[in-house]
Amino acid sequence: MISDPNAGSLAPTIDVDRAGQPVPVRGNVPLLLRFTLMAIFIFPASMVIEPIGASGTVPILLCLLLLLFWLASWMWGLHDPVPVRHPGRLAISLLLLASFASYAALYAGWTGGSTDVTRAAADRWLLLLAASTALVLVVAESIRSMADALQVVRALLTGAFFCCLVGVVQFTFRVNPVEWIQAAMPGFAYNGGDTPFQIRGALMRVAGTTFHSIEFGVVASMLIPLSIWRALNDPSGRRWFHWAQTALLVFAVATTVSRSGIFALVVALVVFLPFLPRVIRRRVLLASPFVVAALFLFVPGFVGTIGAALGADSSDPSIATRVNNYPRVALMLDTRPFLGAGPGNYSPPDALKILDNQYLGAIVTLGLVGLVATIVYFVLPAIAAILAARAAADPVLKGLAGAVAAGTLVAAACSMTFDSLSFPVFALLYPALVGLAGGVWRLVRARATGSGDHRTPESRHHAVPVATGRPTTDTTRTRPDGEGA
Repeated sequence: MISDPNAGSLAPTIDVDRAGQPVPVRGNVPLLLRFTLMAIFIFPASMVIEPIGASGTVPILLCLLLLLFWLASWMWGLHDPVPVRHPGRLAISLLLLASFASYAALYAGWTGGSTDVTRAAADRWLLLLAASTALVLVVAESIRSMADALQVVRALLTGAFFCCLVGVVQFTFRVNPVEWIQAAMPGFAYNGGDTPFQIRGALMRVAGTTFHSIEFGVVASMLIPLSIWRALNDPSGRRWFHWAQTALLVFAVATTVSRSGIFALVVALVVFLPFLPRVIRRRVLLASPFVVAALFLFVPGFVGTIGAALGADSSDPSIATRVNNYPRVALMLDTRPFLGAGPGNYSPPDALKILDNQYLGAIVTLGLVGLVATIVYFVLPAIAAILAARAAADPVLKGLAGAVAAGTLVAAACSMTFDSLSFPVFALLYPALVGLAGGVWRLVRARATGSGDHRTPESRHHAVPVATGRPTTDTTRTRPDGEGA
């Protein structure tokens, strides 16, 4: 992959067809996987198949179907997943082992409180982990080239674009299009749990197709770096439309009026910007004040409301509740220190007792063993993506790895501000990013060892710049800043 020296921006690899004409490389990501990634955002998680319960959502069922196909293809010798190693697989494996240990302790009665209700909660947690495992494994193994990675990114951003459009309608017209989707889902029952509207200061917070405005702001921030990378590098579609999608994600963060969303956006940009070419990095930094000014103009009251939220102290109810959680968690840890009360088995008696911190929730439900596994699950893929970004010589691949690192680090950081894995869109988006991180990790290692991009021989042709169309086999002359050699 090389840069367009005339445009000064990154350009993805273009193949040459048999007639010698430049054409974009087409990926080979399975259609079911792409549809599943879009479904995470499109189908409301409040709608379930009633006999299955809370795990009977469309995205989770699709993920479980992916896992079934993955296992069947392995058993029938259609693919061998053993050599496909990446840090994300280790991270999800550790969380699975910790959850299985806590699950066994719950069923054996070692942790107390083994009832039909607690066992059902543990079953739901394991089904979520099974769905997450499917995404981590299948996404990583499906990415054999940059074209495959781009297909995965497109699918995620298409779903997120739909979610943001719903958020814009909610914010502008105070109507909830999710209700229209729910009405068009025969055979599914409303299971509750979603909060599409919530007042904060002078503004109405919205949630799009997610469960809550906090979740909406965090998942939008997780995808903003990938959206920027896609706008810079996707040869298909209209460039202006790609940037409009990015702007919509930023606007979505604003409509949530969420401290977690703003914090997530800051973390995302701080991590991602160093891996952009120097010219693009300067443009993003110069555009930032204009983005804030646009939000001030188009969202009256935004700056004052978010400023008051960011300036809140311990007297603020939401902050006070979070602070008061620590002594309560310490008491519960003393009772069941190693394996916790069982997977998914924390039921707050009232809203003031909700643990708005995924790590505290892991201590209570999975114990210290589960806390370590949860930290590894959130931190290891981010570290791996950062290392991949630092090691990548190709600026396009470096930018992709940096974008994935930013998204996964946002998840790790914001899991301290809300119980992230209790929110269905976040809980499935994150393992999709872990799988994407694994795929990027493998691409970087393949290029470092000279083993290529794993595409079929028929699809390997000379790489050419998008603008010039001149074939070249020298991909080593691209400077990290995106300018020609």
